[in-house]
Amino acid sequence: MPADVDEVVAAVARDIEARLPELTTEMTDWFVGVIPEFRHDETARRLMVASTAANLSAIVGMLAHAIPMEQITVPPAAAEYARRFAQYELSLEALLRAYRLGEHMFDQWAIDALRRLDRPGPDPLSVLSELTGRTNRYIDQVIGGLIDIYETERRRWSTRSGADLAARVRMVLETEPLSEAAARELLGIPVGGWHRAAVLWAPGAAGEPVDDAVLQAGARLLGEASSRPPLTVLADSRTLWAWHSAPDVPPLDVALLRERLPGHLRLALGGAGRGLAGFRGSLAEAVRARAVAETDEARPAVTDFDEVAVAALLTDRSDELRRWVDRVLAGLTSDEPGVDQLRATLRVFLAEGGSYTRAAARLHLHKNTVHYRVRKAEELLGRPVGKDRLQVEVALLAASLLRGRL
Repeated sequence: MPADVDEVVAAVARDIEARLPELTTEMTDWFVGVIPEFRHDETARRLMVASTAANLSAIVGMLAHAIPMEQITVPPAAAEYARRFAQYELSLEALLRAYRLGEHMFDQWAIDALRRLDRPGPDPLSVLSELTGRTNRYIDQVIGGLIDIYETERRRWSTRSGADLAARVRMVLETEPLSEAAARELLGIPVGGWHRAAVLWAPGAAGEPVDDAVLQAGARLLGEASSRPPLTVLADSRTLWAWHSAPDVPPLDVALLRERLPGHLRLALGGAGRGLAGFRGSLAEAVRARAVAETDEARPAVTDFDEVAVAALLTDRSDELRRWVDRVLAGLTSDEPGVDQLRATLRVFLAEGGSYTRAAARLHLHKNTVHYRVRKAEELLGRPVGKDRLQVEVALLAASLLRGRL
């Protein structure tokens, strides 16, 4: 291959690399829009983004530095995402379709970058042929590795997880329409009563093994905290789903869970719900509560949906939320020293009905200090705090509860 073609290929790769964060978002949003299997919960979504970013970085690096194909391997994040696909019993065809769609999108980026170069050089068709050829060989090689990873994980997972029960639970969660009688047949428990779901997980890097005994210890504690053992299934290699079910609202000793949950585990709880809708809805709440918990490492190990409901209901729209919070709070979203203190003081002031005296007592501050901080907050807001008060309160709450995302 002539040196000048390699140089232009490398220049195109560098052009794409400079815009990789925004292009990664563009590609992952496209996957979610066109492939139903890519519409994940927040934990799996982050892994999907990491997988896409890792593959794009690998392709750019290969093109920019002419890395030989025999040195190309499946990126660790992509390998773990393929395993998660298998654990979730999502189709291999959907995963491979994403790689081919991604290849097509990358080729379009390369064409656009080649046009932008606008400099004398080799025949653009020769450059484009080399670009698309190398990208195609990368995709083919990685796909071959992914197929082995996916199929191996499916075999391993089916022997480990009680795959039959897990499949039946997912069928109950996802099948519409489904009668309560059919759901009872699939689950082996009455569905017409009350249910409260929990998500138990072991934090850690994707791909790190977790001993089954770790999650089972958490499951036993969930049983101790209620009147009967919960229905449990492994959702993935680090996560267990559980349901307490009873004719009346299931009792659950949350204080016991907070006191005795092992330090290497975390737990998210949904609210109690009745019937099939309650079985599904309580898990959805627990999953959302987990998403909130994972935005803040300092949050207690047990997160109850009802305690973080406002934040939890906003987790699926974090980009839109960020823009709205920035618009409502203006200068109060700054990372400058002391601004977080102003936000916290303003939240308490509004929660206390605009009373400087009650806010000062709650914050253990002098009333004049609260006066000063509220005035400084209003300067950063650019308007009196009483204007659009509800929006300001919600934006402050979102900024506090979701600070790991905003």
